[in-house]
Amino acid sequence: MHGLINRAIQSFVCATYGRSCWLRVTEAAELGFVEFEAMLVYDDDVSIRVMDVLSAEIGRPKAEILEDVGTYLVSHPNMEGLRRLLRFGGGTYVEFLHSLDDLSDRVRLAVSDLALPALELRELSTTEYQLLCDPGLPGYSSVMVGVLRAMADDYGALVILSHDGQHETTEVITVTLVESAFSEGRHFDLGARAE
Repeated sequence: MHGLINRAIQSFVCATYGRSCWLRVTEAAELGFVEFEAMLVYDDDVSIRVMDVLSAEIGRPKAEILEDVGTYLVSHPNMEGLRRLLRFGGGTYVEFLHSLDDLSDRVRLAVSDLALPALELRELSTTEYQLLCDPGLPGYSSVMVGVLRAMADDYGALVILSHDGQHETTEVITVTLVESAFSEGRHFDLGARAE
């Protein structure tokens, strides 16, 4: 698994549960190190071991933790760059949803060796959508649920999300748009400002 993914999990754990929790996890997972290098690629079993130990350490299911990682990736000040990248998907939450079809390609432009599973949005009606997540990255659909929830807040939209599990080889997330302008949302400037 790519080091950027592992590094994001490390950052989430340190910001949410503290560095001491992270150190306990790395020791119990028998990594032999405490810091993931962002540009290295690690065996998948290393990442799986870390998530198994983290789940036991904090007493929460892995899917819930990964959903929180997705929320962290959008909402924490440490991750403002990723939030900006996602906000370039459109001026509304629905435009953002439609931009997810190209997310794996956009990520590959930024980091050529980071391959995310393909996403496909199906519009069932003007208020109901299904996001199909291809296989290839364990827990990716759970992370996407967190991202979708945090981006709804970011846009000020009120949504209901349902992780419907696996249909054939694809994970399905249902997004029901209750109200597109439920609240003001977070401020976003398209252009970066020089200070």
